[in-house]
Amino acid sequence: MRLAGKVALITGAASGIGAAAVERFIQEGCRVTLCDIQEAEGTALAEKYGDKAMFSYCNITDEDSVSAAVDATVARFGKLDVMFNSAGIVGSVGPAAQTPGAEWRFTIDVLLNGAFYCAKHAARVMQPQRSGSIISMASTAGIMGGLGPHAYTAAKHGVVGLTKNLAAELAGSNVRVNAIAAASMATPMVASVLTGDPRNIDKAKEMLAEASPLRGRPGLAEDVANAALWLASDESGYTTGHTLTTDAGFTVGATVAGPAFAEYQPMIREAGKAGLPDDQA
Repeated sequence: MRLAGKVALITGAASGIGAAAVERFIQEGCRVTLCDIQEAEGTALAEKYGDKAMFSYCNITDEDSVSAAVDATVARFGKLDVMFNSAGIVGSVGPAAQTPGAEWRFTIDVLLNGAFYCAKHAARVMQPQRSGSIISMASTAGIMGGLGPHAYTAAKHGVVGLTKNLAAELAGSNVRVNAIAAASMATPMVASVLTGDPRNIDKAKEMLAEASPLRGRPGLAEDVANAALWLASDESGYTTGHTLTTDAGFTVGATVAGPAFAEYQPMIREAGKAGLPDDQA
């Protein structure tokens, strides 16, 4: 098993990517603390896995809450090997001139400050044990502009930068720090954006499949969970400071239509002349 003997703390664990990661990690031999503000859902999911899991209420915008969840994990399981911060929101949406400051600050608080608090308190446990993997959710909107609302985009760019800086600091303690930049995946949050109903995952899958550069293949929560599994495992033991994309190639220019150069035409050379020079034809 790829995570045999390891202990992980996963935020946003009650639904979506977090819940998929919980299942995948436990399948691979990990014991997991599920952290979320959705207390009923998180408790029920933890109970499903018996002594392999526990639920700890955690509001990632509250540093004391994050610290307590880390301490509860160590008290229950004796250590912390993996921190996967998958909690997130869409946050403030709209033109800059109409964005309320309070909504901007709340979005940054959840998506960037929360990532920092999770990394900070994971590091205080992992550095003394001289091992660990910290994984944060970035986004394709943290790599490119124009893909998400302003606050979300700013926060996710911040996560990418924070990941690099933390990796540089913590490498000497053998603690690895990486991020995952996902495109829109079929989760309740994305379903809410696409369909207005967080429960309509099937319709979200249809819409995402139509827009996917990998023809007919939607992005799934399990795709991100598998990426997190690799970053959590010893298989990625020489990887740190990296932002791993799960986006069907979108951030490298892949589109549904395909690139303009995908169909052959005679080469174009100086002054717009077509084809090879006569002496090389």
